Amino acid sequence: MNEKSIRVLPGMIMLLVTLALGAGMLYGFIRGAATDDGGLAIMALGCMVAFILMLSGFFVVEPNGSKVLLLFGKYVGTVKKDGFHWTNPFQSKRNMSLRVRTFNGEKLKVNDASGNPIEIAIVVVWRVVDTYAASFDVDMYDSYVHLQSETALRHSAGSYPYDASDDQVSLRQNADEVSQHIKDELQSKLKIAGVEVLEARIAHLAYASEIAGAMLRRQQAAAVIAARQLIVDGAVGMVEQALERMDREKMINLDEERKAAMVSNLMVVLCSDHQATPVVNTGSLY
Repeated sequence: MNEKSIRVLPGMIMLLVTLALGAGMLYGFIRGAATDDGGLAIMALGCMVAFILMLSGFFVVEPNGSKVLLLFGKYVGTVKKDGFHWTNPFQSKRNMSLRVRTFNGEKLKVNDASGNPIEIAIVVVWRVVDTYAASFDVDMYDSYVHLQSETALRHSAGSYPYDASDDQVSLRQNADEVSQHIKDELQSKLKIAGVEVLEARIAHLAYASEIAGAMLRRQQAAAVIAARQLIVDGAVGMVEQALERMDREKMINLDEERKAAMVSNLMVVLCSDHQATPVVNTGSLY
């Protein structure tokens, strides 16, 4: 069974009817006591019972709020229109907020796809869209959202490595894709509770404290290797261009030994971490 809307009576109109019953009750008691008329007393008593019952039928719905109506334990419908309303006095009313809510998850310690312990936390933005499912299909739907958010986060964090090469999805480099995966998985779990997931984002991501130092050194080493590789590739290209230009423009005729010496010097100058110190050769290689 899904949520269904129900039409209720305007509160202001029924308030006038209730006030009229109250006036009739007062008139019957006062007039009956003055004239000792039993019929007026019975009328006044009936008006009093109706007045009390009418008062219990009024309720207010705030913007982005709703009332779930039950009649002797049976679901009647949901009122989402904000304002002052009146319904059957025997119907019980449950408040159900339709506002957008935010769940800030606690930091969880889990293992990524590579088995490394990491700390991760999530922020989930959600709202209730089916008041029947939220009220009767799960027990305490807000706690259900929190529990399923942590479950989905643990599963998704274990499906990806913390860090990886450029062609592999990782938690650190592909946060948007991982967040979308968490959102889709979470939505499939929360559909039974009548909840819509508007957004799910990773709010915290770090290696666990016991391996953070080692992983930092590993990242630094990988960055140094990548930088060195880029420098060497650039230096080789520059040396190659220099040799081709000298051969093309016939600047200097170099034999293979002199070319090797020049290449060695250029590679030292281009790849060195320190400023090169020039050495003037006044003699010959031979």
